[in-house]
Amino acid sequence: MKVLHVESGRHLYGGARQVLYIMEGLARLGVDNLLACPPGAHIAEPARAHGRVFERAMKGDADIALALRLKRLIRAQRPDLVHLHSRRGADLWGGVGAKLAGVPCVLSRRVDNPEPRWLVAAKYRLYDHVITISEGIREVLLGEGLAPGKVSCVRSAVDARPYLVDYDKAAYRRKLGLAPDTLLAGMVAQLIERKGHRHLLAALDEVLPVQPGLQVLIFGRGPLEAEIGQAIVDRGLSGRVRLMGFVDNLPAVLGCLDLLVHPADMEGLGVSLLQASAARVPIIASRAGGMPEAVRDGENGLLIAPGDVAALAAAMQRLLGDAALRARMGEAGRALVLKEFSTEVMCEGNLAIYRKVLGQ
Repeated sequence: MKVLHVESGRHLYGGARQVLYIMEGLARLGVDNLLACPPGAHIAEPARAHGRVFERAMKGDADIALALRLKRLIRAQRPDLVHLHSRRGADLWGGVGAKLAGVPCVLSRRVDNPEPRWLVAAKYRLYDHVITISEGIREVLLGEGLAPGKVSCVRSAVDARPYLVDYDKAAYRRKLGLAPDTLLAGMVAQLIERKGHRHLLAALDEVLPVQPGLQVLIFGRGPLEAEIGQAIVDRGLSGRVRLMGFVDNLPAVLGCLDLLVHPADMEGLGVSLLQASAARVPIIASRAGGMPEAVRDGENGLLIAPGDVAALAAAMQRLLGDAALRARMGEAGRALVLKEFSTEVMCEGNLAIYRKVLGQ
């Protein structure tokens, strides 16, 4: 079986990393992978280990010509199936390109933001099947009128191996210029509005008086970097909250946190939640989208209502004040990831849908 994957993201964030996991796993299962991505995309080089890479211009939703570029690529390479992994024009124009080339097409949907029913009725005709990365996203699509037989959930996964290590927490704190017993809370997410960084900063007004030694590390890049940096200054948090930028060695440092906070307003699933669980870090997340599938309330973390700053502060105080509870939730999180969110399970799930589509 030959599959053309289309990923329009330029950075190796959560969605693009999932594409890498899928390509690697499918290659082990005997699939011939092709990848279409923008020139200079960070996924291109590591993807070459698992398939052939074709760099093509992908300029977003207005890039109508992308449909023709992908049609030409499909006709030249003759894949059995096209798998569209991202938005930014790749979903719509990728579907049109596959239709023009006469090749079956599936779409991975990674976000839970609603779409108008008329758009769902029109756009999703392009796809032979839709794969959602969480049951929460599947429920959104069903509520918008997509036929149950046309949409399946195959959850995102994480390669747990880099996180199954013993972390030297004291050494990491020394590197940051902190005392060895400093409590560290972290957030790993793009610096965009829906991730909820503002909720975390607001909650610290209640948390820091109870945990005056707490340090907060914010990992990631994004368009709100300057705005969040200014908010840190305006709230007098410069000595307590650090912007760490995009970290290439996240597996080496994530397990040094005492707590991961992810107060997103919406989230398809949350790969950073799975990574944290693999590293035995307890989590506080919002009860929205697919997050309750990754964070089981009271098991590997705590769930709060989206935007509830008071509940976020209370949850942080509870976990930061109870080392034994953090340890129990950390162990439960690792067990959950190894059991339900392995890359092997995800790849086999995607391959089963490919076979179903081709069989039809």
